[in-house]
Amino acid sequence: MDKFNAKLQEVQLHFQSNDLDLGYRKLLDCVLDTSKLDLFKKVVELENWKETQENIDPLELKSVYLQLFDWVKNEKVESQDGTSLILSAKNISKSYGKNKFGLSDVSIELHKGQIIGLVGENGNGKTTLLRILAKEIQADSGEIQVNLKKNYSSTFDLRTKLTYVPQRTPTWYGSLLDNLKFCASNYGIKGEMNEYYVYMMVIRFGLWKYRFLKWSELSSGYKMRFELARTFLRAPEVLFLDEPLANLDVVSQQLILEDLKNLAGSISSPLAIVLSSQQLFEVEKIADSVLFLKKGKPQFNSAQMEGDSHIIELEVDATKMLLEEALSDFEIENIHFNGGMFTLTFNKSQSIEAILQKLISKSIKIKYFRDISQSTKRLFQ
Repeated sequence: MDKFNAKLQEVQLHFQSNDLDLGYRKLLDCVLDTSKLDLFKKVVELENWKETQENIDPLELKSVYLQLFDWVKNEKVESQDGTSLILSAKNISKSYGKNKFGLSDVSIELHKGQIIGLVGENGNGKTTLLRILAKEIQADSGEIQVNLKKNYSSTFDLRTKLTYVPQRTPTWYGSLLDNLKFCASNYGIKGEMNEYYVYMMVIRFGLWKYRFLKWSELSSGYKMRFELARTFLRAPEVLFLDEPLANLDVVSQQLILEDLKNLAGSISSPLAIVLSSQQLFEVEKIADSVLFLKKGKPQFNSAQMEGDSHIIELEVDATKMLLEEALSDFEIENIHFNGGMFTLTFNKSQSIEAILQKLISKSIKIKYFRDISQSTKRLFQ
């Protein structure tokens, strides 16, 4: 089975389990993979129909989605290489004046279809690194090599494919839809394809209801969705996102990350993504690896991580002394308390399950638990 049909099979499974929203979003990705104008038009017709319905019966909606599925499943999509090395940066350094901030000896490799999380406390060089990789600013030293689909003679053309999206998106004027159509025309998308490709991006990023609104009428979350829609009109090959989850609620964060994961794995246009964020747990769920910066230096890459200790976070109804007494039978290397949370470090020869069972047997109420042994969260202690 080729990749496109495997993706369609995933869609079918979502529909069979009545997970219509996720199934539909993944079906839209399949439609985008085909690049077929007639299918784009069918999606727009579907959205227009949905807009006229006050209360859609789920069974009727599923039937409509399956009809679209039947049209898409007959298409053939050529699979692009989704794993090749697309960017390599070695020993990147950048300083800002004497005794001030410095980014030092950062190396990173990006492959198509890969997502890398970039984490660290504020002021540790995440934005600087992203802007250097995207050719927004120059490094003082180091080497960056890119391997795109074709060679680009101008910096403008190169930066169209190496796209940096800042945390604070710029103000724009007019309607959301008109802005996207204008952007698409600047990237050479003309005629009917301009109209319907823009519609597809609006639908894919959940902006259909807001397509006629202005910048001032959108929430922060939908402004970020607009920025992503505008960015994907460029067909980027590497995407650098600076704190895309800032100011988003938990549900919006999960949807954005899920969308990025699916779009990175596009059959026809796979891309690499580097995103910085303070939302460690959410990022680690979708990232293939995580790079931790501390004072401008790389301290940790989860792809290379393998320690000798278990590290767990706990929130319990107990003092540090009571916790130490309850776990006196264990060889605990360290108990650290910070911000209402305990961090316990102990050798891997002792199981996490045994620790939890002991706490329960001592009637210590556990409010929160997380194993951070393989998480960058451990470096924030």
